[in-house]
Amino acid sequence: MSMRPTINIYCDESCHLENDGQSVMVLGAAYCPIEKKDEIFERLYSFKVKHGLIPRNKKNKEDNRAYYELKWNKVSASKLEYFKDVINYFFDDDDLQFRVLVVSNKPEIAYEKFQHTHDTFYYKMYFGMLKAILNPDFSHHIYIDIKDTRSREKVHKLEQVLRNDKYDYSKEIIKKVQQVRSHEVEILQLTDLLVGATGYVNRGLTSSKAKNELVNLIRHRSKYSLTKSTLLRERKFNIFIWEPQKPYFVYEQ
Repeated sequence: MSMRPTINIYCDESCHLENDGQSVMVLGAAYCPIEKKDEIFERLYSFKVKHGLIPRNKKNKEDNRAYYELKWNKVSASKLEYFKDVINYFFDDDDLQFRVLVVSNKPEIAYEKFQHTHDTFYYKMYFGMLKAILNPDFSHHIYIDIKDTRSREKVHKLEQVLRNDKYDYSKEIIKKVQQVRSHEVEILQLTDLLVGATGYVNRGLTSSKAKNELVNLIRHRSKYSLTKSTLLRERKFNIFIWEPQKPYFVYEQ
């Protein structure tokens, strides 16, 4: 039996807690072929060096990985050109793709009506985000940012959900689901940036001129508003807007 090609998937989330007062929940993943991972890491790292965010005189590059973390909440006017370089690189590199699921009107979700708790709903949505990426002809390594004390439990549960749905009892499709620290993983930081931008738009925020400019660049490069679902076959910047009040059949993207 021939070896399956492997895809690395880097997942992040925003406004995912039940009572955080936010109107949306956003789950997203950037992904690439495993053999392209190192090249992409180096390119993303190089933009930090280019814009003076990494000390050039540091000799140990591994120590510098955590020196400046690419994150949506760090977008500012003074670093805007750096963030633009990252966004343009994402759209220019054919090996990088992104999928995001936005749960709109989060406070309106009637969990009991569908026999869900917030936790079970969260895993259903996480699977809904990932299922458009997973391909039975490939193996997948899934990396999730460590966010809280429940991270290990969440990773284990998600792994079960994914394997059971794909009948992946031999662990060939889902090779691993692993916690990682985002400051050590360049592509996970990119996911944070794209998830953050999508959440910003869908929360109706416009308060930051720098963030507005970056959102407009993403809209221009993707040709999407970021507030409407794309076709399922869209590969570069795939968006699914899940709306609680709509009939069940629209959840099937």
